Amino acid sequence: MRTYRLVPNLLALSCILIFPIASAFSQSAPPPATPAQVAGDGTKSIGGKWMETASVEEKMTGKQRIQFELEADNFLRGAEARPRIILFCVGGKLKLGDFRPNVRLAPPNRMSFGGRPRLKVMVRVDNTHYNKNWDWVNGDFLAMDEDTVRKLIKSSIFKVQIDTPQGVQIAEFSTGGLNLAMVKQDCSLKPLGHSY
Repeated sequence: MRTYRLVPNLLALSCILIFPIASAFSQSAPPPATPAQVAGDGTKSIGGKWMETASVEEKMTGKQRIQFELEADNFLRGAEARPRIILFCVGGKLKLGDFRPNVRLAPPNRMSFGGRPRLKVMVRVDNTHYNKNWDWVNGDFLAMDEDTVRKLIKSSIFKVQIDTPQGVQIAEFSTGGLNLAMVKQDCSLKPLGHSY
């Protein structure tokens, strides 16, 4: 009979001893790392609202991948994240310029000569407006043309008007302040009509 009373008493005693020790460890433990810290992706500011991420070399080619990213000033209707512009550079050259609205795009309304689906957009670079047909990629993002990329890196204002299932929407970006020397160094990309 005494053996049966001993087991609950031992359990109670172990709880009294373990909880203060566990509490002390939890108070001194550092906060959980962010995904960027865990990945060690080397993200840094490169002027204005622009961020640069340098990744490890590609396994097959040995070329370094660098990504320039800019978040929009606004959310689009139905979005949980702001639109983004992402420039992918591999081996010191621009490989792709993406416009990611973070909402579903309307179906494509154009086709390229090569048969790729495209979506007509209106673009504003500072005080100039023009229409472009950008490659439509699975309804998730649009691949920008290089001329637009070269204009936007030197601009102060960049806006993209797109068709979505929620109607026409405009993503607004504050593009000013980008370190153009770093973009030239890491991506061999110069602003359109700019010589240096």
